[in-house]
Amino acid sequence: MLDLTGKNALVTGIANNRSIAWGIAQQLHKAGATMGMTYLPDEKGKLEKKVAELVEPLEPKLFLPCDVQDQAQIDAAFETIREQWGKLDILIHCLAFANRDDLGGDFSNVSRDGFNLALDVSAYSLIQLSRAAKPLMSEGGAIVTLTYLGGARVVPNYNVMGIAKAALEMNVKYLASEMGPQNIRVNAISAGPIRTLASSAVGGILDMIHHVEAIAPLRRTVTQTEVGNAAAFLCSDLSSGVTGQVLYVDAGYEIMGM
Repeated sequence: MLDLTGKNALVTGIANNRSIAWGIAQQLHKAGATMGMTYLPDEKGKLEKKVAELVEPLEPKLFLPCDVQDQAQIDAAFETIREQWGKLDILIHCLAFANRDDLGGDFSNVSRDGFNLALDVSAYSLIQLSRAAKPLMSEGGAIVTLTYLGGARVVPNYNVMGIAKAALEMNVKYLASEMGPQNIRVNAISAGPIRTLASSAVGGILDMIHHVEAIAPLRRTVTQTEVGNAAAFLCSDLSSGVTGQVLYVDAGYEIMGM
């Protein structure tokens, strides 16, 4: 029985009810975890209000601003976790960003600033958050991030984000090696293409989804709930021997050749 009762979970990256982070948060809550969420603050507070209304049914005990490009906000968020919870058991990293202009055309045209931005938000942020979470996981813990096949193979219009995901997957391995002696497990989920606000920035996303539906062994793509279930498994004692891995949740598409 998958049971996360008594576990404190922090979920980052919830933007709307179609985001994968939202699917993961729902399944962690369903399994009994005590929930905390972060949001990306904006000047008018519109995103904060939108996310707050969305996550209200999950009864989050913590709702914290956290822009991963602002170290002070990261420090403040994890200090609040330390003060109010004392420990953290689960960290869900669902953060990625690249300029739209860097997700199409010739890959060699990516700008230096665009390259650095994609790597900073999409890959380095996992290191930042894991470093902050480590001292709060004194009883062990689970860190899960989201990657995509484009980090291992060339995917049209994914471009610089593929490089960022490749870096993210190596971050998982190095963090797993470092934190394993403290019984902190670090894994990634490589989900099949799902129509989300983030994926809409990738040109031809609907064609990609239809291609997976035609080629994948299960003849379909996956849902946010299925990715959420996989994340809950990786955060539970049922996966106590699993770390440093990339788990493909893509209806089997990754195994196919021609």
